[in-house]
Amino acid sequence: MDAAAPTAVPQETRSETTARLFAERIHADSGDRGRLEEAIIRLNMRVAVDATRRFRGKGIATEDLEQVAYVGLVKAVRGFDPERGHDFLSFAIPTIRGEVRRHFRDLGWMVRPPRSIQETQSKIIGCESELFQQFGRAPRPSEIAAHLGLEVDTVVESLGASGCFAPVSLDAPNGADDESLTQRLGGFDEGFDVAEARAVLAPLLARLTPRERKIVELRFFHGRTQSEIGREIGVTQMQVSRLLTRLMTRMREQLDVVEAA
Repeated sequence: MDAAAPTAVPQETRSETTARLFAERIHADSGDRGRLEEAIIRLNMRVAVDATRRFRGKGIATEDLEQVAYVGLVKAVRGFDPERGHDFLSFAIPTIRGEVRRHFRDLGWMVRPPRSIQETQSKIIGCESELFQQFGRAPRPSEIAAHLGLEVDTVVESLGASGCFAPVSLDAPNGADDESLTQRLGGFDEGFDVAEARAVLAPLLARLTPRERKIVELRFFHGRTQSEIGREIGVTQMQVSRLLTRLMTRMREQLDVVEAA
């Protein structure tokens, strides 16, 4: 007769092992307490990583998110009281996510909106998963507002701030033609300054006498020297200098009157 096969010993689940370690911690001394907490932390590190999934791709590196989640896990392990009768994960997950949300609130915004918008955005992130399970679809802003007890306009404004985590680069391809926004921006056009000068100076030049207009044209449009202008109109270089000074003074005064009006 064959010997009876040995009975397989069932393996503990992670939750069962966690609960057992917490039970041992209750009566452990300080040295054993630290060892047990370290074992619980190592056992539940995957839980902390999974809790960061909804926050990924929002402008903070995955490695940084995981480090923040581990900090939340450590706080959860040290703060959990198994004698209250609650499951550890029901306490740990909100603690970890709260730590990640605080990290986003303080460091995750590349374009920082008002603090009230940041805090509302964190609340929305916290409830979206629950509402998705409840409705079987993405929740509407009105449903999020009702769940959080907020005004719909506040929720809409906060949802619009989600892009502040990681704004799109102006150099990123946009559309089917792969043309970036930078390529669509207009460049500096020197013609604008010329057009503005013509619009401002045209009325002033129209008020000059033919002789004054010729002096201005020769000096500023043709680049003639004062001596050359003097020979052209039959006066000395000194007289040309005085004429130009009076003309410029009068035109500046007229220009000041136009700008003041």
